[in-house]
Amino acid sequence: MALLIPAVHHVSELGRIRRTASGVYRADDRGELERIRPGVYAPRQDWATASPEGRVIARAHALGLVSDDAVFSHETAAALHGLPLFRPDRTRVHLTVSDDRPGSAVGTVRHRGAISEEEVVEVRGLRCTTLERTVADVARTASFESAVVVADAALRSRCASASGTYDEDAAAALLEAVHSVAHRSAQGRHRADRVVAFADGRAQLPGESISRIRLVELGFRRIRLQVEVPGPYGSYFVDFALDDPSAVAFGEFDGAIKYSDAGMLAGRSGAEVLDREKQREDWIRGSTQRPFARWGWTHIDSAIVLGRRLAAFGIRPA
Repeated sequence: MALLIPAVHHVSELGRIRRTASGVYRADDRGELERIRPGVYAPRQDWATASPEGRVIARAHALGLVSDDAVFSHETAAALHGLPLFRPDRTRVHLTVSDDRPGSAVGTVRHRGAISEEEVVEVRGLRCTTLERTVADVARTASFESAVVVADAALRSRCASASGTYDEDAAAALLEAVHSVAHRSAQGRHRADRVVAFADGRAQLPGESISRIRLVELGFRRIRLQVEVPGPYGSYFVDFALDDPSAVAFGEFDGAIKYSDAGMLAGRSGAEVLDREKQREDWIRGSTQRPFARWGWTHIDSAIVLGRRLAAFGIRPA
């Protein structure tokens, strides 16, 4: 899915801004505006249709208009690197600043620590931490779910090819680099170790990353990702193969986006994609004699909810 990033404008670019009686900000001849931070605005319609990651990046650009020395880090750097976020901060951007830098800024989370120039890159016109430093920072400080989503996506961006192959050696090297960076800090080392041990770039969507966490919480131990199943006209790939002796089954995270996003539809209608998915599922179930369960975002709020969903298909952990 294309990343929609709202354009941001300093008040000096917009001319006179006035506030209407209803509290809506308007600029002459420019329509309604959304206030991103003091003195910086974005077109309200663009803001409304932007993805959460697009809004994070827009907030970073908004700060960049008034501060030219910011180094974005943590989940803000992850968004700049093109990584998806799980429940991101809706109002603040993350920066890393030196211990001796005083004060704070509106709409920011300031993390104290040293960053070498080798750990800073320019992405989308803004200075931010490198991919390795970013993943390490998120792994040390964010929730396990948020960190796994970022780590999985970073691995996927570096180690998964367009043809579907996954470079295990490159993945191991990236995780080792993340581990090394994380252990330079006294805070969050064990949290980072847990993320590094769990991360897998074969997860193709944030929903697959969260699903894997929930499956492990339920007690499944033998989980394979993106498993190839021979089909009548080539190979099919299934998100999860559950190989526990008590639960030999297939599972698939079914995000609704695949039936609506133009890039994923590839010129087909949502109904066509749905019909092909049904035929694919019927073939896999019939040819392997394994139960096949699908689930979506509403089913992975907790392990209990996903467990109920799987039990409806006769799939239970030991």
